[in-house]
Amino acid sequence: MSKAEAATAVFAALADPTRLKLVMRLSDGGGRSIATLSLDTSLTRQAVTKHLRVLERVHLVRSDREGRETRFALRPEGLEPARDWMEIVGTQWEEALGRLKGFAEAGPPSPWERDLE
Repeated sequence: MSKAEAATAVFAALADPTRLKLVMRLSDGGGRSIATLSLDTSLTRQAVTKHLRVLERVHLVRSDREGRETRFALRPEGLEPARDWMEIVGTQWEEALGRLKGFAEAGPPSPWERDLE
């Protein structure tokens, strides 16, 4: 999978509000069971499991089996493709804004420069 495809997959997974909430709940670094993640939601455990599997496929969470229970934890490194993409876009915007600033600060051309154009 290319870097662009990886970033697209991460953004697509996080575009769902339920999955974003799950990532936020796991962001403290602790692992949680599906039962715990289902608390205080209207979602069934099966629905939570489906969302967690999507996050697992894009490497945003990992699952660890502990006895009969599966615990899920955030993989912060899974956000790297999205972060890298945002850095590239941020750099492009900074460069474009720098060019615009230079153009604006240069002011209008003098009358004799207009005649040369």
